[in-house]
Amino acid sequence: MAPAVAARETDLRDDEAAAMQGQRKDAIVDCGWGRLLFGQTFADPRALADALREEGPDRRDIAVYVDDPHVLLAQAPLELFLDPSHMYRLDLETYQPSKRGQRAFHVRALESAHDIEAVNRIYAARQMVSARPDFYERMRGDRTLVHLVAEDVRTREIIGTVTGVDHVAAFGDEDRGSSLWCLAVDPQSRHPGVGETLARRLAELFKARGARFMDLSVMHDNDLAIGLYEKLGFVRVPTFSVKRRNYINERLFVGEPGVEGLNPYAKIIVDEARRRGIGVDVVDAEGGFFRLTHGGRSILCRESLSELTTGVAMSICDDKAVTRRAVEKAGVVVPKQIEAAGDVEALKAFLEEHGQVVVKPARGEQGRGISVGLETMDDLEAAIDHARAFCDRVIVEQMVEGEDLRLIVIDFKLVAAAIRRPARVIGDGKSTIRTLIEAQSKRRQAATGGESSIPIDGQTERCVRKAGHSLDDVAPEHEIVAVRKTANLHTGGTIHDVTGEVHPALVEAAVKCARAIDIPVCGIDFMVKSPRGPDYAFIECNERPGLANHEPQPTAERFIDLLFPLSMPAAIRRVGMG
Repeated sequence: MAPAVAARETDLRDDEAAAMQGQRKDAIVDCGWGRLLFGQTFADPRALADALREEGPDRRDIAVYVDDPHVLLAQAPLELFLDPSHMYRLDLETYQPSKRGQRAFHVRALESAHDIEAVNRIYAARQMVSARPDFYERMRGDRTLVHLVAEDVRTREIIGTVTGVDHVAAFGDEDRGSSLWCLAVDPQSRHPGVGETLARRLAELFKARGARFMDLSVMHDNDLAIGLYEKLGFVRVPTFSVKRRNYINERLFVGEPGVEGLNPYAKIIVDEARRRGIGVDVVDAEGGFFRLTHGGRSILCRESLSELTTGVAMSICDDKAVTRRAVEKAGVVVPKQIEAAGDVEALKAFLEEHGQVVVKPARGEQGRGISVGLETMDDLEAAIDHARAFCDRVIVEQMVEGEDLRLIVIDFKLVAAAIRRPARVIGDGKSTIRTLIEAQSKRRQAATGGESSIPIDGQTERCVRKAGHSLDDVAPEHEIVAVRKTANLHTGGTIHDVTGEVHPALVEAAVKCARAIDIPVCGIDFMVKSPRGPDYAFIECNERPGLANHEPQPTAERFIDLLFPLSMPAAIRRVGMG
């Protein structure tokens, strides 16, 4: 530790020792997303229960270190519940920092409005409660809370965050404790070890302050997180936490009846419906089918596809050639294409004209059977054979360079826009590209509930070969290797919100597509040079777009508004009507 830092930490320890002379009673720490109520400082369980009952709207208060939870619950049995989380403790007096450094990202204190916006974005992506931006500004000089972020050294993007609470600064803790909260990593991050590094840096900071231990709370069934914490040396502590019953915590005290097996795209809609008091009947969890009922109206859905979408609209979207003709007539810019019907000379001429082409099944979804960036007849013919495994009719299309933009249109209004980027891995100078892909695929699966993974197939081999490597080569450290051409989420792609910056011409074109097909809910895919510019080329329309992964945009809320407009609060309905 540098002398100046060591001196500063010595001064801090002196201040903490003075604070510990009189431990504060009924200690409560506001963390922005809610309050921590330290149960060991409350002598009266009635006072602790009353404090929990004062929880603010859209907040998540937690009573921690509750040694007699049955007594606390008895004070308000209809309002409180026992949190199904475990408390784990890291002994900082014996903890040894990792000798392995991180060059791809570094950890620093939260500093700017940009950092705050990024933290709240990560919280939204992880379905966590966020704090108002002004909270961080108000707490900037407070030593009780520590906010750290992980920053990508190349892109300067914030890819992870963690919050720490100094118990000595909070209430003069005689045990010299500290705790870790809200450890969250951007689900789009390509870097391994972000969560572990954030936890270690926080532990090292508190160790330097003289803390004896660092605790954390983790859901009892979060096996991945528990495995990480045990690897770092955390051990289970026999204490309990209690929370107040609210809609944020609802699944913890009533369970999730009937939603077992629902994928994230169905569950986000079911959760929003239940939040509004709409009846939910899961018809087929594996297939994503559920029925919503409210005010005498009943609608069957499969994820974001509902009975409001007509069979005609579905049939237009189902056939990519038909879709293209429909939107072209509406004045939408489309790439050139032909059907692979056995005319080899026509295929050769088309390939020569455009240099690079895309092959896709006329019918299909989730990126299956699509090959991108084909430059030779051998690759083209192989891709056509591959696509025919998914549909007898195959389309060959002019390849348009640019970024993949998905626009979610509901009720002929733009709700969300996001750039979708193909899967890429970053070399570490030690691992083969195949190993990097497998590790990245596991992280993507964990971040998306199993919905996203990177297949190792002919398309992957072509991409890696085009980058000058084979799958078994070791990529140099920091080299970015594209391993897929398509940006589909199901094949490992990542999604990045650009709703606030998308060009009006792109919004207008997307709405034109939806009106041409006459479809109330759809995902329009464009290739664009930039989401901030007017240039685009139409790729396809998805009649059942995934509404998850577009945080913080209210995709599920707008979907339920469309199905059940009377479920909206009256004030919002009046604004919409006005």
